[in-house]
Amino acid sequence: MFGFSPIAIVIILVIVFLIFGAGKLPDIGSGVGKALKNFKNSLSGKDEIDVTPEEEPAPKKRQITGSKTAAASKGKKPAKSKTAKRA
Repeated sequence: MFGFSPIAIVIILVIVFLIFGAGKLPDIGSGVGKALKNFKNSLSGKDEIDVTPEEEPAPKKRQITGSKTAAASKGKKPAKSKTAKRA
């Protein structure tokens, strides 16, 4: 129905080369290739990204140690050091 002769294909390729230039042709080719690959994968049912949630490990409990952190956690002020100057 739409039979293209080899001469018509060459003319089309020359026109595409003139429009897009030599620098853009590799980008266009890789984009078309990736699009075809993704289309085939979507038809076969393979997902590119796995969206199933992972189970997270339970958070570890932290133990508070030391007099300053223990006093702060109980709502008390930590003791002032003897070397601190009063203003």
